[in-house]
Amino acid sequence: MNAIEIRNLTKTFGDKYAVNGLTMSVPGGSIYGFIGENGSGKSTTEKLICGLMQPSGGEIRLWGKDHRDQSVRSQIGVLIEAPGCFPNYTVWNNMKLQAANLGIKNEDKEIRRVLHLVRMDGAASNKFKNCSLGMKQRIGIAFALLGSPKLLVLDEPINGLDADGMRIMREILLGLSRRGTTVLISSHILGELEKIATHYGIIRGGRMLKEMTAEELNANCPTYVALRADDMEGAQSSLERAFGRVDTDGATGEIRVYGGACAEEVASFLYGRHGIAVSEIRTAKISLEEYYAGLMQEDRK
Repeated sequence: MNAIEIRNLTKTFGDKYAVNGLTMSVPGGSIYGFIGENGSGKSTTEKLICGLMQPSGGEIRLWGKDHRDQSVRSQIGVLIEAPGCFPNYTVWNNMKLQAANLGIKNEDKEIRRVLHLVRMDGAASNKFKNCSLGMKQRIGIAFALLGSPKLLVLDEPINGLDADGMRIMREILLGLSRRGTTVLISSHILGELEKIATHYGIIRGGRMLKEMTAEELNANCPTYVALRADDMEGAQSSLERAFGRVDTDGATGEIRVYGGACAEEVASFLYGRHGIAVSEIRTAKISLEEYYAGLMQEDRK
């Protein structure tokens, strides 16, 4: 069953559409990467799902029930923007207040459980204001995990983190998914999303451009051989005749050869048959970021 099912969702502010006829499906147990430009409607959609805003039209269903149903509302954990913590309180005391607010029984045990999940066991006595950005983001996720929600909605939880912080966050989210938690996560750091997401939704101007699985993304992102040669024009002309799809990367100037050819085959062809020496060559793959940029460019036409 889908954890989230959205049909023809709209949200207007005056005469402006923040969300415009959005349709979206998030399978249960998935990590759904929610992608779009600033102002595309991601955060508004997440707030509508969580009941923090009321839609102007359309339908939101969580596990087959209306999103306003209290039985499903209580199963959502949310981190949008930043955790609402008192800066001079310790992490533990902030967690105690949130647990009391949620009416959680055995709160000390539950707090220890979620702090362990986000690898913050040793930081419980730290004042929140003294925590690093990465620690604060993990505390926010710990807040969202109180009460073992079935759905976690996270808005930009990895932005601003260093490499180690992103690695820890990635491991946390993968661990939660393995335990059956559905994760809806928005981020501009597409390289990190590509490492964890099982499904994707790409939004622009408040409408859904594309939904796909990680497998479908992989099928749409072919492997290629990228190279530089001492005669770039001659190399491209020769490769086009022999290998079919060949183009030039506008950002790097490299020639790209598609169709499954290996680097050794391409280099041997250029030098052995045409006397063109290859100075640089590598095998690479179209990334989520590149696929996304192409989709945005196509939609603007």
